[in-house]
Amino acid sequence: MGEAAKLPHTEALSTAEGLVNAPLLHKGKVRELYDLGEHLLIVVTDRISAFDYVLDPPVPDKGRVLNGLSAYWFERTESIQPNHVVHTDVSLLGDLVKEPGKLAGRIMVCRKAKRVDIECVVRGYITGGGWRQYVSTGEVNGIKLPEGLRKNGKLEEPIFTPAGKNDVGHDEDIPFDEMARRVGRELAEELRERSLRLYEAGREYCAERGIILADCKFEFGVLDGEVILIDELFTPDSSRFWAEEKYALDIEIDSMDKEPVRTYLSGSDWDKNSPPPRLPDSVVEETSNRYQEIYRRLTEKR
Repeated sequence: MGEAAKLPHTEALSTAEGLVNAPLLHKGKVRELYDLGEHLLIVVTDRISAFDYVLDPPVPDKGRVLNGLSAYWFERTESIQPNHVVHTDVSLLGDLVKEPGKLAGRIMVCRKAKRVDIECVVRGYITGGGWRQYVSTGEVNGIKLPEGLRKNGKLEEPIFTPAGKNDVGHDEDIPFDEMARRVGRELAEELRERSLRLYEAGREYCAERGIILADCKFEFGVLDGEVILIDELFTPDSSRFWAEEKYALDIEIDSMDKEPVRTYLSGSDWDKNSPPPRLPDSVVEETSNRYQEIYRRLTEKR
């Protein structure tokens, strides 16, 4: 990446605990959820995870990129899919936060919804876990696919491949009929339709900017009988972005996300069962620049 593409980093934020005067409801690998009564406060930190471990040190600006992209996409897609966003302005929180400058660009105040415990995954290309399923069974989540597909190949039509959501460990790939059994067929079909519609909107937008949206996942909730989009949307942590200039069949494509971290860990002697090694400064810097680059290319803003 050339010098012009690099940006000055802000101080990394590993946690918002102690900065928010509200009860902590949940601390995930990256996000922290605080109870504001009627609403929910989501703070996106700079923590980074790989292979189910949170790593040190955090990656500067990663949280702002994730939050900024989600806010950008939620606004763009609101006409086709209602979402949970109330606002993203830390100044409106007043005394609820200390040192608001540290949380600027990282917060999202949201409506509370009852989460549907399904990851709604849409795949437009056969790669990653979908490719591994296909090689083994000829199917992805029970969907029979044509013979002779090649790794990273574009599917004739995007497919909906849900996963049972687990807060600890990996989500569980399930057939659509299993999803229907868990949440009810009417809701399952509605979520499938909404997910495919969102994916098509995202894919078209990305293509105009030289980016391939290979696959992505959505989370939904129900509020007052209405299905709304929650969590995050079209970020490097929830979607697989490929630069068109790097697209090729039958290889591991360098995706526009935390690939430098995965590459470093895979090339180390770490056994993936013990505490992971500390990330070198060069890997942290490259990863931070990678996140900022996808933000620039998608939003055309710094």
